[in-house]
This record gives sequence, structure tokens and C-alpha cells, in this order.
Amino acid sequence: MTPLPLLAFTLVGDIDHILQLDSERMASINSILALKLTAIFCLIIFPLLLSSINADQNSNFLYDDDAEDQDEEWILDTPFSYSNLRGKSYVAKIKKGTSCDAKKYNICNGVPANNGTSMLYCCKKHCRNVLGDMNNCGVCGKKCKFGQRCCGGVCTDVVYNRMHCGKCNKACLPGVPCDYGYCGYA
Repeated sequence: MTPLPLLAFTLVGDIDHILQLDSERMASINSILALKLTAIFCLIIFPLLLSSINADQNSNFLYDDDAEDQDEEWILDTPFSYSNLRGKSYVAKIKKGTSCDAKKYNICNGVPANNGTSMLYCCKKHCRNVLGDMNNCGVCGKKCKFGQRCCGGVCTDVVYNRMHCGKCNKACLPGVPCDYGYCGYA
């Protein structure tokens, strides 16, 4: 029989040896795990970054570009004058988003502009083109759904429509389908 102190020393030595082996194994396992996680992270994040860049460049037809062209002006087909506190004012252009009031100060009450391609109405106290505004399509407050644009006052599918592929009035060549807003996407 082995004396107790020698047995204890042997067990402590074995445990220390086992712990040393386990720490070496754990270090290699941790480094392998770190490499795998880094690879998985790169495989997930890199395509997401690329798709977000491509989405910004290619699929803007799905979103309203109203915020991008706030500096746009409508040239009225028939300029008019109106009375105000200073006298009479002559209006030939209306800037996009100009303030209005349907009851008191309605400078855009069914006013045609840009050679008939725009029709201005006062929607929520701002002048809006109801022939091309996705949030006021045809009438104030009528919103177009995802994948639609307001073409001539009608919410129109621009994702699969060959006559309005990606945007209003962009027709695909005969025999070429419109897929995902692109003519001949494949």
C-alpha cells in the first residue's frame, strides 16, 4: 500500500499535469474557435456590406426620392398674381414643399406646372405634385405601396411592368421582360 503523503503528491502531480495539458488544449481550441468565428463574421458581414452598397446604387426606384430633390421648382403653366399685405405678388415658379393653406393661402389649388407634367395641390400645408408624389398620388394622402411609383397620378408597379420598368415611362425593348425594376435582368 502507498503511504498517504506519497499518494497525495502523486495525485497533485497528476492533476497539475492534467491541468497543464488541458490549458494547452484549451489554448489551441480557443485559437481555432477564434479563427472560425472571425471567418464566419467575415462571411456574414462582407456580403451584407456589399448588398447595402448595391442597394443604395441600384434599387432607388423602390423608394421615394422626394427628400433628394427638395430644391426642385415647378414652373407654372399659367403664372398668376394674388393679393397679400404688401400688395400684389406675381407667381411664375413654386418651390417644392412651399407652404400653403387650403383655406387662406392656397397658391397651389390644382395649378398645372412644367408643361402639364405636374399638377400642384395643397396637401398637409405643402404644395405637392399629385401626378408624381408617392405620398399624394392622384389625390392628397393616397400613398403608393412598396415597389410602386406615382406615374401620372396612378400608383404603378415599377418592378415588373415593361412600360414603367424601374421608374415612370421607362419602357423595355420589345421582347425584353422587366424583372426587379431592370429590363432584361438575368
